[in-house]
Amino acid sequence: MDPADPVRGDRRTLRQDAASGQPVAHRAPAQPVEAEDAAPPSAVRRQGPGRLPKKGLREALKAAGAAHPERRLQLWFQDEARIGQKGRTAHRWWERGQRPLGLCDKRFTSAWLYAAVCPASGADFALVMPTVSTTAMSLFLDGFSRSLEPDVQAVLVLDQAGWHGARALVVPDNITLVPLPPYSPELNPVERVWLYLRERFLSHQILDDYDAVVQACCDAWNALTATPERLRSLTSYPWLPCVNA
Repeated sequence: MDPADPVRGDRRTLRQDAASGQPVAHRAPAQPVEAEDAAPPSAVRRQGPGRLPKKGLREALKAAGAAHPERRLQLWFQDEARIGQKGRTAHRWWERGQRPLGLCDKRFTSAWLYAAVCPASGADFALVMPTVSTTAMSLFLDGFSRSLEPDVQAVLVLDQAGWHGARALVVPDNITLVPLPPYSPELNPVERVWLYLRERFLSHQILDDYDAVVQACCDAWNALTATPERLRSLTSYPWLPCVNA
């Protein structure tokens, strides 16, 4: 990762400014983007996301390499998680025979954390959005595209949520979407990232309002990605080197 890059270099930049579409630092007062009102990303082509070939991910990588021989392939995985006031409790060390104390909120304000990770390098890209929709996904793909190095073709594996396969989805030319088989979340390494975030950073909390939810998302993701080795450890499934071979 190039620390000089304004998008990828600052790991604190998870929010978006509605006017510019660029991630902004935590200290900036701008609100997270209202996805349904944002303008579509520019300088990209509209295309259908395609489907995973029957022979699997290795064949999808070969097809992406054949379509973009001038670029280096990078295998990424993407997912979204809903984070909100209605949090969760988690296991705690406590005195034997006594019930531990814990905080649990029952309100329903929430935000969505969109994230993409590269298990091989520990690289990441994340944005906090107010909703899940085709427009919000297009904004995420636009930011992710601009965060990639110029000679990289990202093969982005994701589930078959409706906004991932919509005809109106704007997919940049340097991203190839590869949908997972139906009902197979266990094949997506990002699912382990969500579990880790909820257990370590997002449990036993009272979040006052939407801004507090967004800040909790940012703080949790920044704490995790401050050490790329941890992200690689969570997402490096044993079968991934075989696919990349």
